[in-house]
Amino acid sequence: MSKLSFVAIVLVIAFSGGASAQSSDPRGACKADYDKFCAGIAPGGGIVACLNGKRDQLSATCKAALDNRKKK
Repeated sequence: MSKLSFVAIVLVIAFSGGASAQSSDPRGACKADYDKFCAGIAPGGGIVACLNGKRDQLSATCKAALDNRKKK
């Protein structure tokens, strides 16, 4: 993943109410899952929707971070 893509993910999550703890923060918790399943998605193009669409294949940490994000 390019630095620009990662920065964009960070900004998208940050402005959408993401948590700050690494274990509950989708930016860190879902990086590997993003790289594996959603790398072709451009910032603002539905990264969270992509991850949720692959939910059955995501790591437990990423699932928990996405669930925590929904609660906020």
